[in-house]
Amino acid sequence: MNGLDSVKPVAGISRSVTGSRPTDGREIAGDFARHLYRLTGSRLAGYLLVAPTVLFLAIWFLWPVLSMVALSVSSRNVDGAMVDGFTLENYLRLFSTDLYFRILLRTIRIAVMTSLIAAILAYPLAIAIARGGPSLARLVTITILAPLLVNVVVRSYGWQAILNKTGALAWVLKLFGIENPPMLLYTEWAVLIACVHVYLPFMVMPLATAIGRIDRTVEEAARVAGAPRLAVFLRIVFPLSLPGLAVGVSLVFSLSAAAYVTPQILGGNFSPLLGTLIEQQILTLNDWPFGAAISTLLIAMVLAMNLVFLRLANRRFARWTAGAR
Repeated sequence: MNGLDSVKPVAGISRSVTGSRPTDGREIAGDFARHLYRLTGSRLAGYLLVAPTVLFLAIWFLWPVLSMVALSVSSRNVDGAMVDGFTLENYLRLFSTDLYFRILLRTIRIAVMTSLIAAILAYPLAIAIARGGPSLARLVTITILAPLLVNVVVRSYGWQAILNKTGALAWVLKLFGIENPPMLLYTEWAVLIACVHVYLPFMVMPLATAIGRIDRTVEEAARVAGAPRLAVFLRIVFPLSLPGLAVGVSLVFSLSAAAYVTPQILGGNFSPLLGTLIEQQILTLNDWPFGAAISTLLIAMVLAMNLVFLRLANRRFARWTAGAR
């Protein structure tokens, strides 16, 4: 055995001598990529995956919102020209003018009542979807989602035909002996009824998902122990469905507070909401700073209400689950 046989082959050279595949650039790049992935872990991959969405939202959502906030603290002169400077006059005008302040309170009231009524109506429907048989669940789901296939303008005009003095509601009331039914069209009640009808699916589906995740053996154990159905709902189903309720209330409140088409058609100038007021200030009066101030306040109000309710619901859910253990 000579000295050459005792020498160990050098990486890269031995492969060409022994006939193995030589190391090329692609293999080096692959080794470097694997090494980089081991160093950074999956966090960098996650950042790269969400980067397009974050960039899209930053350009098409965050930048317009910031521009609107900056416009809301600006002013204009009597000729309509913008004036440089910082002012809170637009916000003070919104709270100091009685008409605008009443519209703000009406918007909050309708959004809260829509969320409350939708939650009350949604629980039986969600239970039917989550706990009913396949046929019943399919029927209820189709019934709930079918109105979403109709344009919101068409639905609003449909409610207008129902709620006027010669509509279907007046005809039904006359059958029960009410000759002079109350005028519901162009009132807060008309806007409330239409908002509940339009946004009810956004409350039902999160609740149905949350109730479907509840272990049925827990409910059966409570019934075996002698608990009535109402107690089972109040002590088991309702607390465990709070995450779905929080999502549903957030969606319904946000959509109701920002609604424009339904209040414009059914409420008109008698029961306008903030969406109608924004349209009037920007398109009719060309008062962009005041319209931006109303829009900024609407966004802040919706975010604040959602954050407060989500925190309260999550805290109550965590406290109940901790006590159940």
